[in-house]
Amino acid sequence: MSWVLPKRSARWDTRHVPPYRDVDAYNDRADGYEHGWRGRLHHQIVDRTVSLAVATVAAPERILDVGCGTGYLLRSLARRYPDAKLLAGIDAAPQMITAAQALADDDRLSFTRGVAEEIGHPDGTFDLVVSTTSFDHWSDQLAGLVECARVLRPGGRLVLVDQLSRWLVPTLAGTRRGKARTPHRAERLLAQAGFQSVRWHKVHTMIINGATATKPA
Repeated sequence: MSWVLPKRSARWDTRHVPPYRDVDAYNDRADGYEHGWRGRLHHQIVDRTVSLAVATVAAPERILDVGCGTGYLLRSLARRYPDAKLLAGIDAAPQMITAAQALADDDRLSFTRGVAEEIGHPDGTFDLVVSTTSFDHWSDQLAGLVECARVLRPGGRLVLVDQLSRWLVPTLAGTRRGKARTPHRAERLLAQAGFQSVRWHKVHTMIINGATATKPA
């Protein structure tokens, strides 16, 4: 199921987003991240994100996963995109990168430590950028989206999946770290970063939704 948001006139100020990153917590979880109930939930969300990505871009040559964790999404995309040349992942948590490198089962996979706000790749490198349940942890969401746009080629696509609920009342939506937690707020940031043609997709339950967006050609 997908939808397009209606227009809103209200403005949202992104200048005071507080710095926040759960690096230590994710370092601690790295060894068992793909196991237990957390692992099962993560796999369900990622599997649906993979399906959304494949439906969005038929045959990308270069793919970036921002907040790649242990690399499950990129390993899955490597199987779905046999002709892709590079599947690169970045994550702020070094233990996640260590786990991803250990689990890598394809020479096209590459995992390095990095953050959304400073992606270490040249302009226009990727055909597809994906991020799954990482957006809420970015220190500066707008800066991260600007970086995603920078490393995409003209006409490249973004798939952004996170806890972005259409049903949060404004008070609740604005209290968690000052971040965008509804599709309307996220879409405003996507537009500010230069993305167009934003569409929303239900991914998992009522609060895990995904946006697909395009960098102008």
